[in-house]
Amino acid sequence: MPVPAVLRSRVPLLLLLSVLALAACKREETVPQAAAAAPKPAAMADTDEHSYAQPDKVVIDDLALDLKLDFDARTVAGTATYTLQWKDPAATELVLDARDLAIEQVEGEANGAWQPLKFALADKDPVLGSKLTIETPARNAKVRVTYRSSPEASGLQWLTPEMTEGKQLPFMFSQSQQIHARSWVPLQDTPQVRYTYSAHVTTRPDVMVLMSADNDPNAVRDGDYSFRMPQRIPSYLMAIAAGDLVFKPISARSGVWAEPAMVDKAVAEFADTEKMIATTEQLYGPYRWERYDLLVLPPSFPYGGMENPRLSFITPTVIVGDKSLVSLIAHELAHSWSGNLVTFSSAKHGWLNEGVTSYVENRIVEALYGKDVSDMEYVIARNGLKKSIGDMPVATQALAVKPGTKLDADDALSAVAYDKGAWFLQFLEERFGRQAFDAFLRGYFDHFAFQSITTETFLGYAKQNLFDKYPGKVTDAEIQEWVYGPGIPASAPQVLSPRFGIVDSARLGWRGSKQLPPAAITSTWTTQEWLHFLEGMPETLPVAELEQLDQAYHFTGTANGEIAMRWYPLAIRSGYAQANDAAAAFVERIGRRKLIMPVYSALVQTEPGLALAKDAFAKARPGYHPITTASVEKLIAEAKPAPAPKVAPAPAVDEDGADADTATPEQGGDAPVN
Repeated sequence: MPVPAVLRSRVPLLLLLSVLALAACKREETVPQAAAAAPKPAAMADTDEHSYAQPDKVVIDDLALDLKLDFDARTVAGTATYTLQWKDPAATELVLDARDLAIEQVEGEANGAWQPLKFALADKDPVLGSKLTIETPARNAKVRVTYRSSPEASGLQWLTPEMTEGKQLPFMFSQSQQIHARSWVPLQDTPQVRYTYSAHVTTRPDVMVLMSADNDPNAVRDGDYSFRMPQRIPSYLMAIAAGDLVFKPISARSGVWAEPAMVDKAVAEFADTEKMIATTEQLYGPYRWERYDLLVLPPSFPYGGMENPRLSFITPTVIVGDKSLVSLIAHELAHSWSGNLVTFSSAKHGWLNEGVTSYVENRIVEALYGKDVSDMEYVIARNGLKKSIGDMPVATQALAVKPGTKLDADDALSAVAYDKGAWFLQFLEERFGRQAFDAFLRGYFDHFAFQSITTETFLGYAKQNLFDKYPGKVTDAEIQEWVYGPGIPASAPQVLSPRFGIVDSARLGWRGSKQLPPAAITSTWTTQEWLHFLEGMPETLPVAELEQLDQAYHFTGTANGEIAMRWYPLAIRSGYAQANDAAAAFVERIGRRKLIMPVYSALVQTEPGLALAKDAFAKARPGYHPITTASVEKLIAEAKPAPAPKVAPAPAVDEDGADADTATPEQGGDAPVN
């Protein structure tokens, strides 16, 4: 488990903000376009409980990789050369994070020659991996580590040709967030350290290799590739992929990498990407990463998307043919400002990445697709948060998770970080007005560009540039409640969706009369409306009612994963066995955790369901990413099934005809949506 830090004392917030405002804003100049030196006091004082690194003593300034990808051995092997910036004059050790790495040699450069250095690799901690301590008595400017990854590296997935779309060539990809970069490169694996990097990568000549760097759309496949990332990034944004990948442009600075059978569908689905970039630039300043390309991964990718700079990794499950799920692209693009440009200093401050990004995402959606669409997105997310937040430990219901709270890095980015964080920013927008708040947020991105910060640094900047600038708009108590309090504050602004009102009426009418709504109404529904229709159902339904819905709307076997993740759990809980085979096939085909975990969770509630879950998992496991595998293993191991499925009672109807046991939506946990 992570090492707990000392609990921070609670002080009156305005006093805290006054002090931090001075620290956060004390700098000689603001350089928006460059990786300028940061005012570090607040960030560096923050303890990253998920890293052994000691950034107060020494930091990696630049990383040079020379790697070979071996698809047969399922390993990455080679050297990592670090250019170091020594901060503590007394420091004589470089401490790195590693997980399941074989360290073969460590050398330091002195007077133009490489000399062996002593090192020690500690025993593996189940969460943090191993502490790699390198003795550097000469405080070398450069250190080189020769190493090899494990075939079971938690941050890499190796797919056989049969597991890909084209079924011709193997595929591999990384997932470094939260702390999985250390499984394929020994690093200071903490967002507190930002570095530039270059890479020389060799592999079999028939696969294309890409990285979160300067990928050339015209690159020729030859098994020998070189990359450079000139902007400083934290380790979790370092990424690599290799496979049967081709490129098609969307605009002069954006395009899609995908397998040949997928690329045209992806380009059509993501055709609005350039419009999204331009919209975000108008709101929050220039896009600072040169290109913005999308890499469509196989369906085993455990998340919806990952915001790797210059090359967002995207699940194919959002390609449904009608652009109804492209808010995920808006989210990953928004990270180019929130997260990639201004980064949280540790997982405790995850809302600074995901909450701000979710707010920006919604603004992009509103600008391009209309307020009615963005309102539906907000309602779905917030209904999910309302349902889930009460089941969370009180300490993790706060936006800023306090030191001392035990938190697995992969679980740090819950719906609180995403949805409560975005809700907090909408609260500020409502109180200060959109024009003033947009100017504040744009200034925030400029001021902290290419820096990693804490919640307190954000609040200090907000005090000086928003709270004090427009006094009387918010109170100390309100900010305290939003940032450090549990639950959803009473001051949370509410969003209503007229289109969802129609959906609610249609569902209510069907529940009362058993007459399905007219096709004239449902034929125009988007994915969001169908999700709301299903999310408003009670926990279980009579089998006859499920049969009626299925015959009319063909939910069983749907190609839309968002609908599937709502329909199959409802069917399983209700004992609608006709959906079992399709539910099993769904979790065998898809590896995205958000979509499959609700299905597994419903299955393991009964003994027959648990048996089906185990069988489906055994078939799916070879194609799952290690992160997904760990999640499903844990769920099955902790299952306490009932002997038989629940039988759905007749629906209870109160006096005004509404379902007495109507459920609110349940939202799955994508971490990078990331």
